Amino acid sequence: MRIGVDLARVGELDGLLPRPWFRRYFFTADELRQAGDLAAPRAAEFLTGRFAAKEAVLKVLGRGLFEGVSPRDIEVVRQDSGEPGVRLSGGARDAAERVGVTSLTVSIAHKGADVVAVAIGAAR
Repeated sequence: MRIGVDLARVGELDGLLPRPWFRRYFFTADELRQAGDLAAPRAAEFLTGRFAAKEAVLKVLGRGLFEGVSPRDIEVVRQDSGEPGVRLSGGARDAAERVGVTSLTVSIAHKGADVVAVAIGAAR
């Protein structure tokens, strides 16, 4: 089992979120579409949660930012149950195979401006 945790604060990405290159690098088209359907304050909270979840998954994969895995290759999805799930592609899927992670679970919690994300990877 591998565990990753990340803590973020709504507002800390304010300088990056308006930049198209950052949005394209960090988020999938579907994540950006979902955020676009929300009012600005809620969209920032939503994307900060996705950011923290991706950072937690990167830790499970034994990688940091700019270490061979694009955060866009980690998609945080909404499962039918409403809970978040993770879909890996590209470099993220390759990194998971290298460390033996066969499934991932992620949880995102918001309290005020604070966001915490925990990712757990089951390994072979």
